[in-house]
Amino acid sequence: MSTAKEPAAKRHKRGDARREALVQAAAERFWTRGYAGSSIAQVAAAAGVPLGNVYYYHKTKADLAMAVADLFVGQTEALIDEVSAESDDPRGRLKALVGRLRASQAPRLAHGCPIAAACRDFRDEAPEAARRAAESFSILTGFIAAELGRTGMRPALALARARAIVCDWQGGIALGHALGEPPVLAEAFLRMERLATQP
Repeated sequence: MSTAKEPAAKRHKRGDARREALVQAAAERFWTRGYAGSSIAQVAAAAGVPLGNVYYYHKTKADLAMAVADLFVGQTEALIDEVSAESDDPRGRLKALVGRLRASQAPRLAHGCPIAAACRDFRDEAPEAARRAAESFSILTGFIAAELGRTGMRPALALARARAIVCDWQGGIALGHALGEPPVLAEAFLRMERLATQP
């Protein structure tokens, strides 16, 4: 419990931890239970934050949706930064990217893609959050296209191939999840790697 003598830095640190816990809990619950099927009270319980405190950080469920969308964009940008630091070779970077995406396939086979779910589920009640979540796909596609362009590929072809790679990833997740068949997504990753690394 906060007291008047508690240092401001400590209060801010605890507040940041609660804010982060709420966003992580909301992202997980919206993904696995659906946005419509999740209440602020359920998110608060999952985060271990008293319900009354939630409104200090997020006034509405739509605000929570936007925070989740921001989380997805931040994670996508961090992923790109990580693979960019691994290699100066564009094809090496793209191979590393596919490897990172492959490493996260198990939960996506179980629940589908959290970003795609956010784009779909937020659209009616939190359209700005849906558009923000979709930026993750735009950022990823733009990075792939830029790296393909660095190999000498014409811009229009690089963009088309980048879209094909992202479509294969998303299609593999959707079909693998729907059928409960991991090989479907594994095959998609093989195609993605070929598209990303072959001239």
